[in-house]
Amino acid sequence: MSRSSRRQPVPLFPAHPPRTRTLSRLTGVALLATALVGGSGVAAVAAPAAPAAAVPAAAAPPRTTPGPCAYTETPDEPAARPVPLPPDPRRTPGHGTVRVTLRTNQGPIGLTLDREQAPCTVQSFLHLVRHRFYDRTSCHRLTAYPTLSVLQCGDPSGTGAGGPGYRYADELPTDLPPAPTDPTGVRKVYARGVLAMANAGPDTNGSQFFLVYANSALRPNYTVFGEVDAAGLATLDRIAAGGIAPTAEDPAPVDGAPALPVEICRAARRL
Repeated sequence: MSRSSRRQPVPLFPAHPPRTRTLSRLTGVALLATALVGGSGVAAVAAPAAPAAAVPAAAAPPRTTPGPCAYTETPDEPAARPVPLPPDPRRTPGHGTVRVTLRTNQGPIGLTLDREQAPCTVQSFLHLVRHRFYDRTSCHRLTAYPTLSVLQCGDPSGTGAGGPGYRYADELPTDLPPAPTDPTGVRKVYARGVLAMANAGPDTNGSQFFLVYANSALRPNYTVFGEVDAAGLATLDRIAAGGIAPTAEDPAPVDGAPALPVEICRAARRL
């Protein structure tokens, strides 16, 4: 979800902070050496030719996997922890569920990933779990707005700016009910127990995800790819009850680091 001020009533969720991306273009200049000719018409010994200045090679385009998920490198946003691009078979598994447990210092959070809802997202998430990308990482953000109640995790840097060094397209939900708090009908209900991807705008999914511990009202711009089990919800409730860590600038925050620090000690697939 995209970054916004902590004091705004309905913040969004960044997988990476918004950045102005510029492409530097360097022009190589060739240095030409000419022979010196004396007044007698006899060619003098020429000074050694200066070597041509190296012409920078054009930057290679970011690598993209060849399958339907098209995971694409983000060189301007390198991985917070080294990890290769995910596998991207021609036929992405699109049926069935997969169970994963996040073992945290506050208790277990069991997840059921739904391949049918979001096959590319599930494939990426399992890839990151397999490479232990989420192990020993903190959940850096907790929100407690009346219409936004989530715990956000998935950044090894713990800053909210880190990711896996690649991005991929949204797999947005189409069947979420309208939020009763929004008369325009634009915002939808991300219900208690939903597991969804954070992003920094369209098609910028990476590694950050959020866990909904109370019904929340959001634009349907975030891929839903599973749900949290009962034991996981109990853990989330405990974390939420601990509140948000106060700061000198905001002694009673509703958005910030959890007061009870949350570390994912190990993320593992359950067979």
